[in-house]
Amino acid sequence: MDLPSPSLQGPEADVRYMRIALGLARRMLGATAPNPAVGAVIVDEATGEVIARGWTEAGGRPHAETQAIKRAGARARGKTMYVTLEPCSHHGKTPPCADAIVAAGLARVVCATDDPDMRVSGRGIALLHAAGIDMTLSVCASEGRWVGAGHITRVQARRPLVTLKLAVSADGRIARGNGSPTWVTGPDARAQAHLLRAHADAILVGRQTVIDDDPELTCRLPGLEARSPRRYVLDSQLSIPAERKILRDGPSGPATLFAARDAVLPAHLSEAQVRRVGRGPDGRLSLRQVLRAIAEEGMTRLLVEGGPATARAFLDAGFVDEVVLFRGREALGTGGMLPLGNRGLDELTDAGLWRQAEERSIGADTMTTYRARRHD
Repeated sequence: MDLPSPSLQGPEADVRYMRIALGLARRMLGATAPNPAVGAVIVDEATGEVIARGWTEAGGRPHAETQAIKRAGARARGKTMYVTLEPCSHHGKTPPCADAIVAAGLARVVCATDDPDMRVSGRGIALLHAAGIDMTLSVCASEGRWVGAGHITRVQARRPLVTLKLAVSADGRIARGNGSPTWVTGPDARAQAHLLRAHADAILVGRQTVIDDDPELTCRLPGLEARSPRRYVLDSQLSIPAERKILRDGPSGPATLFAARDAVLPAHLSEAQVRRVGRGPDGRLSLRQVLRAIAEEGMTRLLVEGGPATARAFLDAGFVDEVVLFRGREALGTGGMLPLGNRGLDELTDAGLWRQAEERSIGADTMTTYRARRHD
């Protein structure tokens, strides 16, 4: 039983309970596509007891609200629900959550943020208002929007949220692999990087990373192997050599290779999953078309782990929403490469474009997270 301090009431209590719901949503990031990860709690405001918790299950259903209502049973009547995203009001593969809330007899609903999906936007809130349910909106709104940013970006921009992961030495450089990875960070930071994979719907690298590092692009944290993301590779001329690990089926199925429309399919890739896209003004694969194709497959959160050329391309195109930077303690010196093509990390200090959201130690290394100002 969760009970707040007797002095914690009103807006402070709303923030406390909403943060519980946000925590439930965060733990399902990367597992609910094509639906958003949502958290919900049902609370007895008179006593402060959290009666039930719910979260969107793997694959996107059941939804958080109906799960919380099911666990609360008859105790839901007259109580308050805290939910991270506006309850759906349309009939999809499951009935509307707004209808379930009304049927359960909840007296109040507190919502972090609205849902921009035109099938829902404002309609869920209006339905609950019409049923006489007391509504409180925009509690922990910025946190709610960020937790739901993958869904929001897919709906509004027709692409997934893009997180660029970088791992650099103490002097801000990366080492090119020679057929296998060369580590610049320790095991704790590498485990955290695998957690990023578990929280992403999809992961993308360029052809050169496949050549240099021969990655599997799976999550290898014990117990989270099934949370491995869908895998994508930019390979404009379909020139990945045979016997690369990425060509084997993984926990999320076969990798998809994005290639130019005129690329010749070699015999060793005849069984590969290939998707053709056009070229951009620079002659390279159109990242806009690539991201749109990934979104059309239901992916809401994309982790980009490519090398300097891929990182530079996504940054130049303005498609990076978040950068997660791991920095080791050892220097590489002149033997290392700049991580962003022809530039170092100085552009991340541009306060007009990026905001440092977090910095913390991961074992002997550090992890710094930057978010694009457009999400503020």
